[in-house]
Amino acid sequence: MDIKIRIHNLWMALVVLLLACHCEGTPPKLTEKPAIKANQPFNVILLIGDGMGLSQLSSSFYFSDQLPNFARFKTIGLSNVIAANSKITDSAAGATSFASGIKTFNGAIGVDMDKQPVENIVELLSKENYQTGLIATSSITHATPASFYAHVASRDWEEQIAEQMATSPIDFFAGGGLKFFQNRKDGKNILDLLKTNGFEIYTDSMEKEIDGNKKHAFILGEEDMPKMIEGRGDFLVKSTQKALTYFDKSNSPFFLMVEGSQIDWAGHDNVTDYLITELLDFDQMVGSVLDYAEKEGNTLVIVTADHETGGFTLSGKVIGQNSKGEDEHDYNDIVPTFSTTGHSASLIPVLAFGPGSNHFSGFYQNSDVYHKMLKALDK
Repeated sequence: MDIKIRIHNLWMALVVLLLACHCEGTPPKLTEKPAIKANQPFNVILLIGDGMGLSQLSSSFYFSDQLPNFARFKTIGLSNVIAANSKITDSAAGATSFASGIKTFNGAIGVDMDKQPVENIVELLSKENYQTGLIATSSITHATPASFYAHVASRDWEEQIAEQMATSPIDFFAGGGLKFFQNRKDGKNILDLLKTNGFEIYTDSMEKEIDGNKKHAFILGEEDMPKMIEGRGDFLVKSTQKALTYFDKSNSPFFLMVEGSQIDWAGHDNVTDYLITELLDFDQMVGSVLDYAEKEGNTLVIVTADHETGGFTLSGKVIGQNSKGEDEHDYNDIVPTFSTTGHSASLIPVLAFGPGSNHFSGFYQNSDVYHKMLKALDK
């Protein structure tokens, strides 16, 4: 009888332990990195050049003093970025495809065609002990970053989006958008809600020592971050490196999305200098991430865009006309031009590096990027 009682007690203890392991709440950080399969990444970094089509990317090969970091990728694919309700997507539908693996309507943030919330990759991976982060040169409530934590029927509802950030699984974020967190139309102070939910908040500088056991919010612009041509400096590289340092303080895997937001805005404005400086800044950040991935050997890096903006092209300078009235060109003098102030329907390049990069070659839909990331992680 004593033996049966002891066995019963052991079983009860085991049941209690199993229940405790499956309880809700933030999973504990790992004391050591778990073993992973060959060619399976531990971390995933998704880098989105908003509005960056193939011509924008190509400009880095002609307007940089050195070979761009894009040239370091060996795996290259092309994605079709049509939305569910349109042949040309916007950033909201495009980013929702990356974040949640679905096609949806333009303007939608994390919802399907019926305006119902769809789980995103941040929410999915955070349940499995992943740390998560978002960085953008726009407001952090803008369409692309918002698609990785919010669920609303309109990208314009930025105050509602900000409120959802405070209760999201995000551990680290950096960007602009302070006006959507405080001094709001509804009178709410979302900074207080962020603090209540464990965030350390910084509104003046990236130059802060960070604690790996806390969440961190860098909200450095009232709305958007400044343009490169207006003195933004190395925010994108510095914030990305700060995020990587933060994640390295834990042995947990991580998912990080970084957006070069203003490549898109330069395309809408049809301003070449604005576009190229934003593109080269994005490429510099890509290089810093590749350096990290090469050193660690366990990180999948993906570079892509939600759509192309501006109908951007690189053509030879027109220097006159021949006897037939046809334009003659100087093919040693490249002149960037635009064909629209909106988006175009161009296929979009997808570059991949590191374990799991083999999944990203070929032609596919933008929503497949989500499924390919999970497949690489064996999810």
